[in-house]
Amino acid sequence: MERLRSSPLHANVSTALDKQLESIHVVQARRKDEIVNASSRQRHGPPRCQDERVVLALAAALRALGLATRKVRTMLWCAFQMTLPK
Repeated sequence: MERLRSSPLHANVSTALDKQLESIHVVQARRKDEIVNASSRQRHGPPRCQDERVVLALAAALRALGLATRKVRTMLWCAFQMTLPK
């Protein structure tokens, strides 16, 4: 889009993209934690409280990813609208 406009996009666009990428990395890390916790639980028995914390952390990360994705979609739509010829 920057090439089509012949000028850089607003800084908020790249900031929103960076936040979404960060949210993706957090979700991946929480998912890995959940997998590790589930595999260790099968070997040692069920520590119930730890499971709930891991699942809640994953849910919070997914919520943050959803919010970041909505912001990025809006930012990219606005940038696209500004790129279109008048």
